[in-house]
Amino acid sequence: MKNVEFTTFSKKYKELVEVYLRNSVSRLSAPEMIKEAMLYSLEAGGKRIRPLLLFATLDAFGKNAEQGVEAAAAVEMIHTYSLIHDDLPSMDDDDLRRGKPTNHKIFGEAYAILAGDALLTYSFQLITSAPAQHMAPEVKLKMIAELAKAAGAEGMVGGQVADMDGEDKQLTLEQLEYIHVHKTGKLLAFSVIAGALIANATSEQLEKLSTFAYHLGLAFQIRDDILDLEGTEELIGKRVGSDEANNKSTYPALLTMEGARHALSEHIKQAKKALNSLALSTGLLEEITLLVANRDH
Repeated sequence: MKNVEFTTFSKKYKELVEVYLRNSVSRLSAPEMIKEAMLYSLEAGGKRIRPLLLFATLDAFGKNAEQGVEAAAAVEMIHTYSLIHDDLPSMDDDDLRRGKPTNHKIFGEAYAILAGDALLTYSFQLITSAPAQHMAPEVKLKMIAELAKAAGAEGMVGGQVADMDGEDKQLTLEQLEYIHVHKTGKLLAFSVIAGALIANATSEQLEKLSTFAYHLGLAFQIRDDILDLEGTEELIGKRVGSDEANNKSTYPALLTMEGARHALSEHIKQAKKALNSLALSTGLLEEITLLVANRDH
């Protein structure tokens, strides 16, 4: 698929999910302060990689991408909640996120924690509210189970715990991979699996898409590690060198920068290989793979 077509797709569906996110939070019957705190981080920008992966997966199956808007908003809410909590003084203690003051710098720690809690729980409510023409009841049930696993102790939260436990320690490559697969990769993988579930994918297709998502998630985090050393605050929207300052193991630290670049290239290669094994229209997914490999923020 030509890049201009991907640009059109990306713009259209980023806007779709952003409007849906804003409207969903705005209509809540809740105190204005918590809605303001939720929207502050939801509307801070970002690449919307997770929603785009979900929409692109639906497109690969020839489905209407708008069928996935509730699930796309849900995964973006969980991602945003994780960033709010990750930035807290008790975690990474960051002052900037996406070029703006972090949530707790604007609303205070208590409201930041509650905003994250609200986004996490609302995400599941959104999935249950999806109309039948978007998701059948049995698909909703599978999706909620998959999302809970990807976001919880067996997924993102477990990866965050391992990441914190790994500070000030020399981790092995296997330990570092566990952190990245769980902290970042599981939610990226959910985005692909969610699209496949809505599209009624076969077990073989789900397996191949899971392989694709596994390698894409690791590539995403390796690129993130590289950017933490080589990026600029203006481009990446947060402190440069924060991983090093927090004494965290990274791919460049374990493999050298050259080794990290090689690992990134290998995971991108394996992700493309998995896509090529599918008899689907994977052009949009291939474009997102290239975006992950080459992103500068």
